[in-house]
Amino acid sequence: MRASLIQIAVDEGESVASRRRRAAALVREQAGSDLVVLPELWTTGAFAYEEFGTEAEPIEGPTFEVMAKAASDAGVWLHAGSIPERAAPGDGSAAGDGPLYNTSLVFSPSGDLVAAYRKIHRFGFDKGEAVLMSAGRDAVTVPLPGTTLGVATCYDLRFPELFRTLVDAGAETLVIPAGWPERRRAHWTLLARARAVENQAFVLACGTAGTHAGVPQAGHSIVVDPWGEVLAEAGAGEEVLTVEFDPAKVAVTREQFPALKDRVLGLEPPRR
Repeated sequence: MRASLIQIAVDEGESVASRRRRAAALVREQAGSDLVVLPELWTTGAFAYEEFGTEAEPIEGPTFEVMAKAASDAGVWLHAGSIPERAAPGDGSAAGDGPLYNTSLVFSPSGDLVAAYRKIHRFGFDKGEAVLMSAGRDAVTVPLPGTTLGVATCYDLRFPELFRTLVDAGAETLVIPAGWPERRRAHWTLLARARAVENQAFVLACGTAGTHAGVPQAGHSIVVDPWGEVLAEAGAGEEVLTVEFDPAKVAVTREQFPALKDRVLGLEPPRR
């Protein structure tokens, strides 16, 4: 499988419409890949809190339309990162505007939407995303030819129980778009490798470059194999990280070192 992680820069001064056009062009350039991944909240910036409400859109909004066409034009499976989604009134709200979600969209090579994942763990410690966004509830997997994707977003990376849930649902390749800050880049690399090792899965973690509302981004998108070996890692600036990997290595690893079979906690209710 050939995967391309588009580490796009989200810098101030560029309109959302321009970012959509630029991202779509980058997706089309990856026509030889099987899977293309964009980062978290690349239309606004993960720390541009004041833009979440003003730039929020329904799932089938402008970004959906542009990304669906880009996936179809390139003939690739596309994880289009995430957008600030404005849900319909009544979807978690009593009246007026519907709630906001940090929502990832996944498209097939024909441009069909095959999955939408609302981020479960919101960052901010009672401010920012944690206050402005509602929490998703459902773990999401996506079957592809040769592998099954488990979908998570940025801050989710710190919560291993989500990834156990994804593995139990059949995930073999964990895809994590993010807007991770530079000051915690060491955690980004460490946690990506940890999630790969403990779940014996590939990890494709796609970050952003540039600066989000004054917060420098880590970049350093990374692809890790089921043994925790780094197959490829980007630098800090805008770039496309492309790597080829064999999804069959997941089954081989889990057979040769069957640690997942020895799990005890979390598999059944505790005894009273």
